[in-house]
Amino acid sequence: MAAKTASRQEVTAWRPAVPGVVEVFHAHFTEYAYPMHVHEAWTLLIVDDGAVRYDLDRHEHGTPGDTVSLLPPHVPHNGSPATPDGFRKRVLYLDDTHLTDDLIGPAVDGPDLRDPVLRLRVGQLHTALTRPGEELEAESRLTLIGDRVRALLRPRLDAQPSRPDPALARRLRELLDERVVEGLSLEAAAGLVQAHPAHLVRAFSGAYGIAPHQYLNSRRVDRARRLLLEGRPPGDVAAATGFFDQSHLTRHFRKLVGVTPGRYARKPSVKPSVR
Repeated sequence: MAAKTASRQEVTAWRPAVPGVVEVFHAHFTEYAYPMHVHEAWTLLIVDDGAVRYDLDRHEHGTPGDTVSLLPPHVPHNGSPATPDGFRKRVLYLDDTHLTDDLIGPAVDGPDLRDPVLRLRVGQLHTALTRPGEELEAESRLTLIGDRVRALLRPRLDAQPSRPDPALARRLRELLDERVVEGLSLEAAAGLVQAHPAHLVRAFSGAYGIAPHQYLNSRRVDRARRLLLEGRPPGDVAAATGFFDQSHLTRHFRKLVGVTPGRYARKPSVKPSVR
């Protein structure tokens, strides 16, 4: 007889400084079962290990690893492990900034969305949310997730392709250039240029082949290179170039330059000449 798996409950929860996100919730449960309950916010759920079964509006559903589940606010649901070893999940609780009440009906009818692009984007968003200083990336990914969900739930209404908008892209680039160190939230940028956040991200990426957060981090790394070569220590350089801390600088510096800031600024040793 196989040994019974010990009951485990591991939970991490926090509220990030990203508009629209009420809570981030990561959990690993082996035996725990949720009773019927409701949430005030939208529940966007992915399962990394195992599977979950749940009832929503008196219909049974399941969440294998390639699925994104969207549970509407105020609609009763439960949840329990569907595999012997339980499940590991990552959840976003979202307000109505990106998901509006008109999606509640379609989400009740089809809460489990099997879409590889959506699944990838939700995973990328969770990664960004675990890293301080990546708020612009998180905002950008969240607004595209909202657009993707709307297109999946209401395809006829959201079938129009995004049009190029080079003037809008140029305006956002100018705003980012003006605020390299202090940074700029997507919400603030959208307000300044009077554009929908998703259209703003798409216009910029389409015009320059790079996402707004990638552009901003590239500008910051360029400034960091100059300051490091002047002899300033990495910790001071991180603060002077807009990074959250030295580890934030190191992560992006290594990604774009190939070495850490400390290794980059190290002076080469000079060998004595032989005569």
